[in-house]
Amino acid sequence: MSQAHTSSPVAIVTGASRGIGAAIAQRLAADGHAVVVNYASNLAEAEKVVAAIVERGGRAIAVQADVAHADAARLLFDAATKAFGGVDVLVNNAGAMASELPHLADTSDATFDRLFNINVKGSFLAMREAAKRIRNGGRIINFSTSVIGLGLPGYAVYAATKSAIETMTNILAKELRGRNITVNAVAPGPTATALFLDGKTPARVEQLAKMAPLERLGQPEDIAAMVSVLAGPQGAWVNGQTIRVNGGIV
Repeated sequence: MSQAHTSSPVAIVTGASRGIGAAIAQRLAADGHAVVVNYASNLAEAEKVVAAIVERGGRAIAVQADVAHADAARLLFDAATKAFGGVDVLVNNAGAMASELPHLADTSDATFDRLFNINVKGSFLAMREAAKRIRNGGRIINFSTSVIGLGLPGYAVYAATKSAIETMTNILAKELRGRNITVNAVAPGPTATALFLDGKTPARVEQLAKMAPLERLGQPEDIAAMVSVLAGPQGAWVNGQTIRVNGGIV
């Protein structure tokens, strides 16, 4: 699917078929971005996000790509360039979590490999492509987690993947000196998405919701609001940072 080039800024949002990614895609579209809605396998959900954007007068396309593979990032940038003329914003939202939340001693090789392949390698590949192809003045927004600060049992490997993201974020910001490109990370706390809720009992969800002083779970729209700031002119002086968006939980 292609559309005529527009002067609007262009954003790629990975893992945008549902949850936080879908909220980000719709928020950036409302802000005036043309949006590439990336999905791994759920075309129907991705098309719902695109339809919601188009119904509100925005521009969007759905592009299938598994971010854990090297050609996926190239495909996403190629699709964005063909449809909209280039890329100004990359939101590295795609990620995975072990639903069973095993302690480190009980974490299988397969779980370790899956989390690092998607969370670290996938984000690295997209960052590498963005470093070469994003337009000057652009934005790269990665995703970490407030679990790093909480240090909760069961999250050792997941938090380790996101620690790697925070390190790459800070260093890439310095490496892109001279191009007026900012690189930041957003670190949500407990947020009411399928990824977060999967495998947790209602009692555990309630316990986590009460941990923050605001005494609720975050909503995808809360996270999308921060991404909107970082992607827009208000965020131009924020660079190389990880910003916790968690209601004060840590």
